[in-house]
Amino acid sequence: MRRDLELDAIIEDYLSGKLSPAERDAFEQLRNNDPEVDSKVVAHKFFMETMNDYATQRSLKDKMDHIHATIDVDALSAKLGPHPSKIVNFWRRNRLGIAVAASFVILCSMVVENYFRQSKQVGSYEQLDRKIEKVKRSQDNLIRTVNSAAVADPKKSLKPGSFGGTGFAISANGYVLTNYHVISGADSLYLQNNNGESFRATPVFTDSQNDIAILKIADKNFSSFAALPYTLKKGKTGIGEVVYTLGFPKDDAVLGEGYVSSVTGFNSDSIQYQVAVQVNPGNSGGPLLDNAGNIVGMISGKDNRPDGAAFAVKSKYIMEAINSIPSDSLNKKISVSKRNLLSGLKRTQQVEKLQDYVFMVKVYKD
Repeated sequence: MRRDLELDAIIEDYLSGKLSPAERDAFEQLRNNDPEVDSKVVAHKFFMETMNDYATQRSLKDKMDHIHATIDVDALSAKLGPHPSKIVNFWRRNRLGIAVAASFVILCSMVVENYFRQSKQVGSYEQLDRKIEKVKRSQDNLIRTVNSAAVADPKKSLKPGSFGGTGFAISANGYVLTNYHVISGADSLYLQNNNGESFRATPVFTDSQNDIAILKIADKNFSSFAALPYTLKKGKTGIGEVVYTLGFPKDDAVLGEGYVSSVTGFNSDSIQYQVAVQVNPGNSGGPLLDNAGNIVGMISGKDNRPDGAAFAVKSKYIMEAINSIPSDSLNKKISVSKRNLLSGLKRTQQVEKLQDYVFMVKVYKD
């Protein structure tokens, strides 16, 4: 308890600019290395801004009350002469109630405006190819251009400038998860593993609202995966929990690490987590894992600012998508792994096992 009080005092001095340059640099280093401290700073900053806004609103209300108290309506009426108008007579009879009502309306308007200003996330979710939902919003869906020459079937004529993202296996018998926006409008799909091998795939389920797509590898050169080393996390993931992702912003897999910075996504979307992880075009559809090797989500987009946050669809909605597929629409049942082989391993060992189940998704449009 004492440590928390001391930390709160330091945070307040930091936000108020009372720390010396050396103290400020030391605290910023602590903040960068400790997600929990960073979360406390953000929360305390929001609290201080809210209190300042309340003080401003209270001051304005006091000034308005003072102005109302100094207005002598009877004296003004005598000076300006009789006003037989119905409106003026109505004002004379009800001036006190009208003044109070006007003050209340102005105060409520300020409170509502302040609420939306605080709750609405700065920036936008910028899209690179097309709108994917009925809700109109700008989004960065992290789709990158891929080289059409790398397709397994070079005889097929495909337009260059096709798009790509990331996907990862969800069952040993060839089912792969990615974002709906990655494959939307595709004429053909290929999955390329970390060894450069490509397999043709077809979509078996899409959910545009939750931005989820499930693909099935339909290639004669593919038999099955080895047992998946990770599981889908059933419970919630809290703020500050360390997470990492593996994706294809370039032709070989790239690791990104960070932490969960909010339990809701863009504009407080409950389907997503907000994560402080560096992502780039090509990361859409990549797995998001915790330290124990559980899949906690799937990278789906980012804020379009240079230092903007990333967002990931929660594992809960991934599991719901898998369970909602009619069994008669599948050749083989999707059997999600229930055994975690990554728990307790070092990060390098986890990634070494993980990369065999993460794919570059290549999308081609005739």
